[in-house]
Amino acid sequence: MPADEPRAMRRRPTQERSRATVERILDAGRSVLLTRGFEGASTNRIAAAAGVGPGTLYQYFPDKEAILERVVERAVDDLEARITRAFLASLRAGDDAVRGHLEALLDALTDEADLVRVLSQDRPRTVGRRRVGFARRIDALVAGALLAEHPDAGDVPVDAVAWMLVRTVEHVTISWVLEAPDVGREAILDELTAMVGGYLGRRLG
Repeated sequence: MPADEPRAMRRRPTQERSRATVERILDAGRSVLLTRGFEGASTNRIAAAAGVGPGTLYQYFPDKEAILERVVERAVDDLEARITRAFLASLRAGDDAVRGHLEALLDALTDEADLVRVLSQDRPRTVGRRRVGFARRIDALVAGALLAEHPDAGDVPVDAVAWMLVRTVEHVTISWVLEAPDVGREAILDELTAMVGGYLGRRLG
């Protein structure tokens, strides 16, 4: 198996009862991941939290890595969907588009602060792979929005502008969630909005 491919389930659940068992295992995997981290998670702990025997767990998953990869993928999918919906909605918000998107991003990250903290500390392979793919999709959305709003951008490298904005906002917002500094949410939103707005104003007019 190539190093960047996710680990497969041993058996796909086809009946309602087996699907419910897999859901319990994945929910338990998330709980154990949040409390123990990747290193502290184990199949025995996950099985116990799910209320199933280790043998039942191994019917569906070959090891803890396969379980936690599925847990991470589902969580990242949820975050991606929420952030993408918020981004698309904010594009229709006129002058408040930038702040609207930043608010939605902070809300999503704050709601999943424990998960964001675990993933940021342990950096599993799955997170790196999914993060890059998601960031590139957001890059494309931002670049498309900038071109739509500034069709006369001329020689400005819009793709580079989008890349800089996405990475800067990502770093600041995740750092704010993880560090919990003595800086209020509204202050962060005000400064990020001013920073992004000022940069776009200078680059795109």
